[in-house]
Amino acid sequence: MIRSLVFTTQGRLHSKDIDIFLMPTLLADTNLFLWVDLEQATAEESKAILEGVFHFHPLSVEDCIQETSSPKVDEYTPKEGDHFPPYLFIVIHAVNYNRTDGVFATNELNLFLGKNFLVTYHEETVRSVSQTAERAMKGTMAIARAPDRVAHTLLDGIVDGYKPALEELSFEIAELEQQVLESPHKRVLNRLIQIKKEVLHLRQIIGPQREVLARFARGEFKLIRAHLVPYYRDVYDGLFRIHELAQAYTDSLTAILQVYLSMTSNQTGEVVKLLTLITIITTPLMIVGTWYGMNFEGMPELSQRGAYAMVAGVTGLATLATYWYFKRKNWF
Repeated sequence: MIRSLVFTTQGRLHSKDIDIFLMPTLLADTNLFLWVDLEQATAEESKAILEGVFHFHPLSVEDCIQETSSPKVDEYTPKEGDHFPPYLFIVIHAVNYNRTDGVFATNELNLFLGKNFLVTYHEETVRSVSQTAERAMKGTMAIARAPDRVAHTLLDGIVDGYKPALEELSFEIAELEQQVLESPHKRVLNRLIQIKKEVLHLRQIIGPQREVLARFARGEFKLIRAHLVPYYRDVYDGLFRIHELAQAYTDSLTAILQVYLSMTSNQTGEVVKLLTLITIITTPLMIVGTWYGMNFEGMPELSQRGAYAMVAGVTGLATLATYWYFKRKNWF
C-alpha cells in the first residue's frame, strides 16, 4: 500500500495520495515536501517508488526490503552517473511488550531522508508513523515543514513507544518478586528466566539504536539542520534513560533469581535437617530393635519377668531424652 502526502514549507497539507507519475514533478518543486509511506507494499510498488521515482542506491534498497535486526544509518552522496539526490538511509525498530506471552515484538521502520522528501517503509503498522501522519495532516505544530522535522517526530514517537512496554515489564517483575517470596515454584523460575532473556533482547535492540541516534545528536549529517540537532539530542537522551532502566531491570531480575536460589536452598536444608533429626531421634529404637532382633541364645533379659516392659521403657526414655536434648539446643 502506497500513501503519499505533500506539504508546503509552512507545514500545510497541499495534497495526498497522488499518482506515482506526478511525484517527480513535485520533487522538482523546492517549495513542497513529499512524504511517501510504504506499508506492506508489493514488490512492484516498492520498485516503482524506491527505484523508479527516487532512484535510490541499490544497496539501500536491498537493506530496506530485507528485514534486519541491526539498526543503522548510512549517508549516500551521489557520484557521477548517479540519479539520486543526497539522502540518509535509516533503519530503526519500534517495540511492544505482550504480558500474555512475555515477548518483546519488534517492528522495523526504514527511512529515506532527503532535503525535500521522506520515504518510510515498513511491513507492519507502526504507531509512530500513523500518529505522525495524522498530526501532520491536521497541521499540529507544523511538524511537516521539512523532512528532518517529520523524521525527528517519528524517532521521538518510537522512543516514547518503549515506555509502555517497560511499564508492563515493571509490573511483571514486581509480580515475579512477590511470587518468589510467597511460593518459589519451578514455574516461577522458568518465567523468571524467560523474562530475563527478553530484557537482554531489549538491551540488544536499544544498544545499536543508541549509536544511531548518537550520530544525529552530534550533528554529523548536513541534512539535519543545526537548529534541530538539540531535538535529536533529546530523543537520544530519552533512549539513554530507557537503556539505563533496562539495565536496572536486569539487575533486579538477577537479585530475584538469587533470592529464589537462596530460598530453595533453605527449603532443601530444612528438609535435610528434619530427616536428620528423625534419624537421630529414632536411633535408640533402631539400636534396641537391632540388638534384640539377633535372637542370640543365652540372653538373660529374655528369661526375666517384665523384660519386655523394661526394654520398652528404656527405649522410650532414650528416645525422649534425645528429643529433649535437641529441643534444648533449639534445633527444631
